[in-house]
Amino acid sequence: MDTRALFTPFELGQLKLANRTVMAPMTRGFSPNGVPTDDVAEYYRKRAEGGVGLIITEGTLINHPAATDNTSHPSFFGEEALAGWKKVVDAVHSVGGKIVPQIWHVGSTRGAGTGPVPSAPSASPSGLVAKGKKVFEALTVAEIEDLVAAYAQAAFDAKQIGFDGVEIHAAHGYLIDQFFWADTNVRTDKYGGSLAARGQFAVEIVKAIREKVGEGFPILFRWSQWKQQDYTARLTNTPEQLAEFLKPLSDAGVDIFHCSQRRFWEPEFEGSELNLAGWTKKITGKPTISVGSVGLDQEFTSAFRGEGAGVANIDNLLEKMDRNEFDLIAIGRALLANADWVNKIQNAQIDQIKPFTIQNVGQLS
Repeated sequence: MDTRALFTPFELGQLKLANRTVMAPMTRGFSPNGVPTDDVAEYYRKRAEGGVGLIITEGTLINHPAATDNTSHPSFFGEEALAGWKKVVDAVHSVGGKIVPQIWHVGSTRGAGTGPVPSAPSASPSGLVAKGKKVFEALTVAEIEDLVAAYAQAAFDAKQIGFDGVEIHAAHGYLIDQFFWADTNVRTDKYGGSLAARGQFAVEIVKAIREKVGEGFPILFRWSQWKQQDYTARLTNTPEQLAEFLKPLSDAGVDIFHCSQRRFWEPEFEGSELNLAGWTKKITGKPTISVGSVGLDQEFTSAFRGEGAGVANIDNLLEKMDRNEFDLIAIGRALLANADWVNKIQNAQIDQIKPFTIQNVGQLS
């Protein structure tokens, strides 16, 4: 394999990466009471030492009482949790790695009475957990403004403790994506209605973060068409709709779009071989990260069914990168099974790559 396209440096302002590989954010749940441990720091350090150009952490929780349903998801607020994340940053930087946190709120996927603050009402744009299924009360405008401020504060704290940027989790049917999706957002104020209006919450978050962190601190934005509630869901069906959706976010200050697909090799629209990241780059002119079952012979949803995945070749990936379809590629499950997956690819040690198994999900190694 000619892997040169994967191992050229990438530079965007102050973000300078040795190669084009990214560790995809993967929920782990090994942070008791929201505090990342020394084992978490070592887990990320190993992936940096294993050659990953940029690490995006698992989803970390903004300061909101209903941000999660799980007390082992890591917080990104409070002295103890931030001190834990500072150890992670220092560990990754000690081996020359780069790292950004993914800041997150699960929205109405959180069941009532769960998480660190069971009494808190769950949050969603319209109180819906699915189309026509109202379970909670809709967020008020004041509550939305508080959430925007919480995202901005998390980004500011990331900068203060030495992270190399921040990623906003706006994908997969969680809170921000619930605003995007017409099935879960039936608001009639400025946050609902048209595709552009449904994106207003995200635009305000991006602008608030930019104001808080200043120029030069990279803002990454992860989004998807599919939702965990509906794998066939689509926010946009044409390049024109995609442009309508992306332009306000790009103008607000997103530096890199992280475009989540179930299978990165699939074209996004008829008549073009470009995938979601390819179209996003073409429309916005901004760098993009692609992701979706990289280096595996089964898509990521197989993990939810308790299945493993064998090792697949990455010829198709290399071809797309050689054509500059997108700028960076995120690797997920393959990095759970192989902390040094990137080094093995670079050194042509494909035969030494271990297949992903469901046991890898339950381990922090």
